[in-house]
Amino acid sequence: MGPSQIPPKLVAESIFKAITGKKLSLEERIVVDLRIPRVLMAFLTGIALSTSGVVMQAIFRNPLADPFVLGISAGACVGAILGILLFFDVYSVSLLAFLTSLLAIFTVYNLARVRGRITTESLLLSGIAVNFFLYALEWLMLITFNRAHLILTWLVGFFGNVEWLDVEVSLIPVLLGVVVVWFFYRDLNAMAFGEETAHYLGIDVATVRKVLLAVVSLITAICTAFVGIVGFVGLMIPHIARTIVGANHRELIPSSALIGGIFLVWADTFARTFMNDSVPVGIVTMLCGAPFFLYLLRTKQKI
Repeated sequence: MGPSQIPPKLVAESIFKAITGKKLSLEERIVVDLRIPRVLMAFLTGIALSTSGVVMQAIFRNPLADPFVLGISAGACVGAILGILLFFDVYSVSLLAFLTSLLAIFTVYNLARVRGRITTESLLLSGIAVNFFLYALEWLMLITFNRAHLILTWLVGFFGNVEWLDVEVSLIPVLLGVVVVWFFYRDLNAMAFGEETAHYLGIDVATVRKVLLAVVSLITAICTAFVGIVGFVGLMIPHIARTIVGANHRELIPSSALIGGIFLVWADTFARTFMNDSVPVGIVTMLCGAPFFLYLLRTKQKI
């Protein structure tokens, strides 16, 4: 689906020809070189953001926590833009995105701590403050280096520039990160009931929290490095998954990953089919996510 409609039969033939090394027509090249990597990257990004949202909502015990709201995505975006301006190779871009995302979330975490506790209000205010600071840095780089056409893509999330190399670099870290997070499902179940409960069950809360924040920073950053900031996926999808499978993280983590991947593929498909091929997917997710965020903000005491 998209500006150029391609029948399923031609899609299957294109994949078969690509595997067998046969020459591809123009339409078949659209499938193999443009559509398939775009769909796979959307699916991986949905997996990464949704899994990150599940983890952050559990460890902070906050239904409004997600990589976008708490600055991980914006931090990764700053690193990605720096990598593009200074190096322009995928590995440097990914590494810088990871380091700046880590710096962002641990800054938010430390700013939000008031007398050893993290409240919903302090977490959100810290996330908003860090986000504004990072957005200012992004616009400063945009103006200073005069690369608006390149940098603006990263500010709203866009899959139109994805290549096979981006998918290859992202695939193993994202899937491995989800597996690592899943092995902590018992810890997340306990931490969702509070730090005291987790301590009573013998969990080193501080260590688990740092490890999981590092993992979600990695999987969020590596996708953000290639497609930019895609907002609110990590906020919405975990809540949708909870209504389907419940709050046990053993089922919640893989369910959120699957639903998030499917959602982002369809959000991108909607953007390129019914709006315009150059419309960033981040616009669609923000249009969905902003009302969802306000709904949770009004009802968080009941969640």
